[in-house]
Amino acid sequence: MKLFAFLYHTLTGGFLAYRVLMLLINAATFPRLRPQSAAPGVRVSLLVPARDEEANLRRNLPGLLAQGAAEVLVLDDGSRDGTAETARQLGARVLTGEPLPPGWVGKTWACQQLAQAASGDVLIFTDADVTWHPGALGAVLAQLRHSGADLLSVWPRQRNVTPGERLLTPLAELPLIALFPLPLLRFPVPAASAANGQVMAFRRASYWHLGGHAAVRGEVLEDVRFAHRLRRAGGNLSLALGQECISVRMYRSYPDSVQGFGKNLLAVHGGHRALLALSFAFVLASYTVPWLGPVPGARRLRLASVAERLVTNLIAGRRQPADLAEGLLGPLTPLLMLPVYRRALRRQVTWKGREYRQ
Repeated sequence: MKLFAFLYHTLTGGFLAYRVLMLLINAATFPRLRPQSAAPGVRVSLLVPARDEEANLRRNLPGLLAQGAAEVLVLDDGSRDGTAETARQLGARVLTGEPLPPGWVGKTWACQQLAQAASGDVLIFTDADVTWHPGALGAVLAQLRHSGADLLSVWPRQRNVTPGERLLTPLAELPLIALFPLPLLRFPVPAASAANGQVMAFRRASYWHLGGHAAVRGEVLEDVRFAHRLRRAGGNLSLALGQECISVRMYRSYPDSVQGFGKNLLAVHGGHRALLALSFAFVLASYTVPWLGPVPGARRLRLASVAERLVTNLIAGRRQPADLAEGLLGPLTPLLMLPVYRRALRRQVTWKGREYRQ
């Protein structure tokens, strides 16, 4: 029993110290986008893969078109709604996607086709549910120029409306801000990479030097794999927080969040189901168990489980009272994530009408 208490205290205490350190480091060093006018002379292609995105395009495409890019291309990836017609009516150039070839994931194939049709010196892939606010393109280009990056990936600020989507969706920012050490990007450690497919801005030459999305054709977690390949090839990677420039409303309910996170979680754990199970046990022990009874370091762990989401939201620029109240969900997070873990353990997952084997 004493050995168990020692191990529990050591592991959870070490994890707590690491999280605190990462929050402090990233709060001080993470680039934040600030609205500004786009510099002339740079030809930019804004590229939107879209499958059943009619509603999102009605909300977000006007803001994208207003950025002043040389072209905005939307690829209709076999949509079963009015995606293509809506995009044309709003003023985008619409491409009709080719059938999905064997070995490709739907999004990687859509992005590959967009890149082949694009003419820009900078290729920016952005999802249909992402909102670009005034000055966002200028901010992205400024950060791309300042960082000297071959790939700049942006984490849009989460915009959650209903109580159901607040339960899990904000966790999309937590691994980056509370667990990923941003300064590692300065060192030649390819595995220490991160990226977010919601916004990825490439220098054209770098993108094609890596082989385009064909290089990650079968990857569900294509954004992170692209970042790994870029760094292994000696390219420069930069990350930024969208703040008031770029926002996103990813999912509209708790079940939507479970579906969305469930398709990626196994890939996040390297495809190892044993590691996935161990991960769940660890977060349960760190976030929930301290509230159930006397365990070593319980007071510190309880405080951390509540404070982590709150501090993460502050760093990400989410400061409304409802955003900060999400910290109270910390102790329940592992239980809320249980359906996500169960979905991730399946041999096949379904996303937007397509089945993928994991």
